[in-house]
Amino acid sequence: MILICCAVGAELAFLESIPHVEMLVTGVGPIEAAASLSRALAQSAYALVINAGVAGAFGEATIGEGVVVAEEFMEIGLETGAPLALPDGARVVDRAASELTLVDRLVERGFRSVRGMTVSRVTATDESAQRLAAYGAEIETMEGFAALRAAEIAGVPAIEVRGISNFARDRSQSRWDLAAGIKGLENVLGVLLSMVSGTE
Repeated sequence: MILICCAVGAELAFLESIPHVEMLVTGVGPIEAAASLSRALAQSAYALVINAGVAGAFGEATIGEGVVVAEEFMEIGLETGAPLALPDGARVVDRAASELTLVDRLVERGFRSVRGMTVSRVTATDESAQRLAAYGAEIETMEGFAALRAAEIAGVPAIEVRGISNFARDRSQSRWDLAAGIKGLENVLGVLLSMVSGTE
């Protein structure tokens, strides 16, 4: 069984019923995503988790583009960007990766592989965009790290795919287009589902 999770149902409204595929609407943000997905993974066995949704892009991108997220990062540390000094050698987990075999197969099919940054509030200024992009982030999401990390802890392979709906910058220049972002998501998710179901 494959579990596809998204933040809001509108992101996957195009998805028709598929045998052996379930959909979970987690709610918006990393806490909702982690809690909802962890509960689902504790209650049922899944062969793969797919985190799907729209995303904002830093730098070069095309609105309506479908992308695969190879790695998702989240700021967990000092405001300066320095790591936390924790006792007894404890470490902060601040990144999680998609199943790289599937990432590579989507790249072979022409989809761009990107690095994501999970945020708890949408970037709305150029200053914030520049700061986050300095981490090497190419897109921002609000659930990606939480979903990939929850699956990692549960020992379930996972992958994140996104449709670019806007640019992460000053809101007056963001070119927000939800419909285009969903179309990009539909393109990349359709190819991924064909791959994992063996129908391509």
